[in-house]
Amino acid sequence: MIYTITTNPAIDYILRFDKFEDGATIRAREDEKYPGGKGIMASKIIHNLGEKSINLGFVGGFIGEYIANAIKELGLGENFVRIKENSRINVKLKYDKETEINAKGPHISSKEVESFFESLRDVKKGDIIVISGSLPYSLDSDFYKKVIEKTKADFTIDIADKKLLEYLSYKPLLVKPNEEELGKIFQTEITDDNLVAYARKLNELGAQNVIVSLGAKGSIFVSGNEAYRARPIDGKLVNSVGAGDSMVGGFVYSCVNNYKKIDAYKLAVACGSATAFSPDIASKDMIDEILKKVEVEKIGN
Repeated sequence: MIYTITTNPAIDYILRFDKFEDGATIRAREDEKYPGGKGIMASKIIHNLGEKSINLGFVGGFIGEYIANAIKELGLGENFVRIKENSRINVKLKYDKETEINAKGPHISSKEVESFFESLRDVKKGDIIVISGSLPYSLDSDFYKKVIEKTKADFTIDIADKKLLEYLSYKPLLVKPNEEELGKIFQTEITDDNLVAYARKLNELGAQNVIVSLGAKGSIFVSGNEAYRARPIDGKLVNSVGAGDSMVGGFVYSCVNNYKKIDAYKLAVACGSATAFSPDIASKDMIDEILKKVEVEKIGN
């Protein structure tokens, strides 16, 4: 079974404008509401690909119930812990640029944390947990480590700073920094000349598979002695939210279904690109169409 963890989910409230003017009263051309959070995004793409997953984490108040109900309506499984305080609403402004305003999120009590760890009782060795996103301010900084140690499950982890290094000894199935994050992890400037070498360092420190997102330049994949680069796919950027989570979800789906590593990477690339070209998480039809355009080449050290 696949489990995804979203410790600080939100309603993603998306407002689209023909023109945005700071300090003025303006009316959005369109608005959309989605259950948001990195784990939820991964769960949605896994579902669209045809695999089941269960969402874990915390939801609270009427906002939390909206999130949980929206997830159920999409056909996704959930076993969220209900908490006292309200979950958050994040506002995404879309115009000729993208601006995101993310709320702090609720306080989670020690009793609610205990309930979460009780919800892990069905997770077992051989399952996969998708771990991603920053922790709410009220959770212990070692919260994810406790999840890994308690469950003994395989896991992917997508966190944005040097703290990622603390998880590599647990041998994550996948880590997926972007180019900027990779530089911050090793406190160096990443160039075309050292990109593969630093991705491989994550391998050497324990990560089984590494994908580094390069934005408009595509991405690379490193696993053991193998290294590949995917060329960028032409398309109109509609929504960057969830593209990285879609890559992770596509890779996890591939692992559950015993894909070869290079094919898992190709599907991950297709999922990330398809979501970037879609208003929400990509559909199976969109993923299949983009997959035909994915070009991967072997690269050296």
